[in-house]
Amino acid sequence: MKHILPLKELESLTIWQSQLGDLANPIHYASAINIQGCDPSSLIKALHGMVNIRIAEETIADMVTAGHVKCPVHLAIGQEAVSVGIATNLRKSDRAFGNHRSHGHYLAMGGDVRKLFAEVLGKSTGCSHGFGGSMHLFAQDVGFYGSVPIVAGTIPLAVGAAIAAKFDKTGDVAVAFFGDGACEEGVFHECLNMAAIMKLPVIFVVENNLFSSHLDINLRQPSDKIARFAEAACINHKTIDGNDVASVMKESGELISKARMQNSPALLEAITYRWRGHVGPREDIDVGLRRSPEDISAWKMRDPVERLLKSLISNNHYTRAEFDEFTKQTRAEFTKISADVHKDSWPAENTLMDYVYASE
Repeated sequence: MKHILPLKELESLTIWQSQLGDLANPIHYASAINIQGCDPSSLIKALHGMVNIRIAEETIADMVTAGHVKCPVHLAIGQEAVSVGIATNLRKSDRAFGNHRSHGHYLAMGGDVRKLFAEVLGKSTGCSHGFGGSMHLFAQDVGFYGSVPIVAGTIPLAVGAAIAAKFDKTGDVAVAFFGDGACEEGVFHECLNMAAIMKLPVIFVVENNLFSSHLDINLRQPSDKIARFAEAACINHKTIDGNDVASVMKESGELISKARMQNSPALLEAITYRWRGHVGPREDIDVGLRRSPEDISAWKMRDPVERLLKSLISNNHYTRAEFDEFTKQTRAEFTKISADVHKDSWPAENTLMDYVYASE
């Protein structure tokens, strides 16, 4: 592990006035995860889900590098366990909302990868008919009600959806996915308060990757623990290792189940890290601060895919050969899909206003 900074130096970089402790230190939580008591088939499905997201985003990154994709693209490679772990506990009638970095949310919920590739290319066959691009994804048929690039913009939408779910009395929940940067917006705090007062079935999922754009959290907030805001609002909350998909599945399952039965809001803070930069396929190791080649190498040791794979192999639930074959097939399939969607048509000019105003 010679690529990792010495412990003392790493701690001086990552543990300032940290309330997260070892969770914010990449040299910890790098071992295989604990899967005792978990259903092996569910874990294998989760593994495949994370691989699908990663390869899809790597494919999109290649499309950007090749100059085929013109819209801004925000990748969540390294953060796959959060979206997959949450989605295992959701149903199609639930209402989930994403943000500017939502390829993983869309795919984990069951969104079609071909429609995703088409959308980032601006094709009419995209999930938003080619008008949205990477940051405006939509798949209501599987419970994904949309993503937008406005920071914290979908948090109040999720709260509104939770109000509707409460009145519907179907046991559905709303979910808002957002990052630590969104917690610096006023509407986030208003939504926590409203959800608490009205007892709404909404789960606030904070993907705390310690960065907002290029600025790390210790230059933006007096603490790196976002769950402190939920505590102030008297909302049930948990802070977990967001690169441990088994933990995400278990903890989110408990919060979502309670929300369904008791209309109880909750906040789940998942500590994770994105391998690529804020926007585009680069790693952004030139932005200074705490984003260095050494930091990225250290965080890659906490790879959510590899940690689950090691656990499955050591417990004789899966083999490396099976994993390699699945990865090979998925990569070939997605490469073919990405080539095929280039042949799709662009949105017709006469449809330009079709999605601006509601039809009669």
